[in-house]
Amino acid sequence: MAEYIIDTADLRQKAPGLRAGDRVILSGTVYTSRDAAHKRLVSIINEGGELPFGLDGACIYYAGPTPAPEGLPIGSCGPTTSSRMDPFAPLLLDNGLCAMIGKGERNEAVCEAVKRNKAVYLCAIGGAGALAAKCVEECEEIAFFDLGCESVKRIKIKDFPLVVGIDCHGGTMFK
Repeated sequence: MAEYIIDTADLRQKAPGLRAGDRVILSGTVYTSRDAAHKRLVSIINEGGELPFGLDGACIYYAGPTPAPEGLPIGSCGPTTSSRMDPFAPLLLDNGLCAMIGKGERNEAVCEAVKRNKAVYLCAIGGAGALAAKCVEECEEIAFFDLGCESVKRIKIKDFPLVVGIDCHGGTMFK
């Protein structure tokens, strides 16, 4: 297993070189989104509307951060169980999404969409939301404000430790 230091802006070009089990230290811009927000994103795509952020080369972190304590950009922001996004992920990947961050296994349709789109699924450590928050430098709520902690946020991360769960060659650390 190798370790890579990657900026999110370079994920699309770096994804083909990653293998399941590799460690990734990720920095850059990611978007938080969970199942309620994913449902809305898919509806917007299906209706031909404009998304609140561009999917091309984007990275979504399956998290619903808690409110920020005074002086910090974000509260606890650990990963959500990724399988809850499985019904929506293939369409988002087919529309340009490059990477997903979460925890746990994914279904076969998501694995195939990762391969088809030369994307990557990265796993964060569950139960360590306070530690994950230490990697967040900036946070801005950008869409679906009525969803509270599950609204879409644009966050800037620095040195976020991850593991490649599913690579674009069909490799997985779950089997």
